[in-house]
Amino acid sequence: METIELKGADGLLLTADVAGDPSRPPVVLLHGGGQTRHAWGTTLEHLAHDWHAFSVDLRGHGDSEWSPDGDYSLDAFADDAFAIAMRFDRPPVLVGASLGGISSLVAIGEHPALPVASALVLVDVAPTIEPKGVERIGDFMTSHLDGFESLDEVADVIAAYNPHRPRPKNLEGLKKNLRQRADGRWVWHWDPRFVSGRFGSPDETRSSLVNGERLKDAARNISVPTLLVRGRMSDLLSEEGAQELLRLVPHAEFADVAGAGHMVAGDRNDVFNHAIVSFLDALPEPVRRR
Repeated sequence: METIELKGADGLLLTADVAGDPSRPPVVLLHGGGQTRHAWGTTLEHLAHDWHAFSVDLRGHGDSEWSPDGDYSLDAFADDAFAIAMRFDRPPVLVGASLGGISSLVAIGEHPALPVASALVLVDVAPTIEPKGVERIGDFMTSHLDGFESLDEVADVIAAYNPHRPRPKNLEGLKKNLRQRADGRWVWHWDPRFVSGRFGSPDETRSSLVNGERLKDAARNISVPTLLVRGRMSDLLSEEGAQELLRLVPHAEFADVAGAGHMVAGDRNDVFNHAIVSFLDALPEPVRRR
């Protein structure tokens, strides 16, 4: 595995981990808001057996550059997804969780005449999501902008947010999602303006990303093979929201992962990997052709 930089829509440098043979077809992993490219567990390594796999830090997240003007709108993220996809000599598979998913959906669905992607995987996101789930995520992200005194405090906060996931005994892995300021406090590894920047308030930031009608219009234009993966315990994507997506994209497949919440890849990485790999293995030969 190596770490490289890709260019976003406006030249913003986006950090990506890359694994697999470059002669194999590309697949791009785009994480959710507030996460980093490390959110996929072992998925990158699994995909690297048969694909040229990229796991990308979204703008303002992880080691990617922060937007100079604080632009973290859906347009900006979707434009980045489009720019990344179009850099390849053949359309990649886009795998997007939450924010990465709707960014991929818009990038493909709003350019139906272009070969943006060869397939799409949406992870626990669809045009209609639950307001209470959005609010819970937003509250979690905005309630600790001043950081944490220790990694133990971080682990306690995450455990309270995800009570179904065991609290980690080794806290070193948390450092992938945090950075330590000069004053010693640990803060999330993303630009605070993502939730409280140019839009003036967290509520306006959230509403700028969650535009159901726009996402429905984009979904109706999706013609590439599509898989929707839902965490059965998710408070963001309900069964009704998932079924609506399947009506909008009638050819889409569906995987409902038991024991997983919104962060499906982190909650049940083994089951998630199996669902993704099974879908990719069944793609038409033109997509998989080396």
